[in-house]
Amino acid sequence: MGPKKSTNKPNVTVIIPNWNTQRWLAGCLNGLREQIYQNFQTVLVDNGSTDNSVNFVQEHYPEVEILAFGENRGFAPAVNTGIRQAGTEYVALLNVDTIPHSDWLGSLVRIMEQSPADVGAVASKMLSLDNPDLIDDAGNTLSWYGSARKRGQGEPAKHYTRIEEVFSISGGASLFRRVFLEDVGYFDEGFISYLEDVDLGLRGRLFGYRYLYVPQAKILHQWSGARIPRARYVYLSTRNRLALLIKNIPWQLLLKHIHTLLYGQFYYFLVYKKPFSSLAGMGFFFITLPRLLRQRYTIQKKKKIPNHVLDAMLSGDLGDPPLREIIKIKLGKRR
Repeated sequence: MGPKKSTNKPNVTVIIPNWNTQRWLAGCLNGLREQIYQNFQTVLVDNGSTDNSVNFVQEHYPEVEILAFGENRGFAPAVNTGIRQAGTEYVALLNVDTIPHSDWLGSLVRIMEQSPADVGAVASKMLSLDNPDLIDDAGNTLSWYGSARKRGQGEPAKHYTRIEEVFSISGGASLFRRVFLEDVGYFDEGFISYLEDVDLGLRGRLFGYRYLYVPQAKILHQWSGARIPRARYVYLSTRNRLALLIKNIPWQLLLKHIHTLLYGQFYYFLVYKKPFSSLAGMGFFFITLPRLLRQRYTIQKKKKIPNHVLDAMLSGDLGDPPLREIIKIKLGKRR
């Protein structure tokens, strides 16, 4: 079936970053063709794929605009390029390893249009592709350990049926106001990939914006369908976790939670089991500290919410088994 045509000028640009994931493109793009809401345009930003992704889209989905890089520049540079190209009121980000339900985009747009201007973005109900009865992502959380979590991951989807405010939004399937992105700034391209959506969400929080979870906006997601090598993931996650904390958290709160934050970094150094990648990430963080501090200065000047409000937004839960429990399990297996 070919694409449906809309006589209205698009007011949404759907941006899909892609890198060697041709196997997922048909499901994602067919899902967009079947959307009830059709006032949108689609932009695929290709990060130097070598698996024929670009030719596949050109041949089978001519309605999709393609922006192609000659190399893999990462998630943040890819979506920022798409955002700059878009001239629409809203911008939707969509992972390639997703299959949107027919009312996915329409549900996001309806809630956004009904919401006050301080709602900068709305999050989808991302369901596990392997088991759609389970949540994959219903918004993001951030803890005082520095750990970012997918809200509700692995829990029954029937428990997440209400529109509600969330700490942050996932870059995998969310809708943003363009004015929000212009005010807060785009994704930090220094992050390359991982935690850039939490960094943007936290920055928006500091500037007084809120985010809503929209349970009607259902989308299937294959977790890690576009995964990078483990060592690279650990390197990026380590450096980006430290960067988002030092950029965005006021000194008073950093000092208040210093013991928890340090424990969190030690915890992930151990559980990642990639010490060289973790150390490389920490090293890169210190190398880029002058740039991060300059960014921090600009961000803190625009901060609108008081510290006690931000303090309450971050969770006190690690979100993973504590070290003592992990050690206990390890010792039990050796007996």
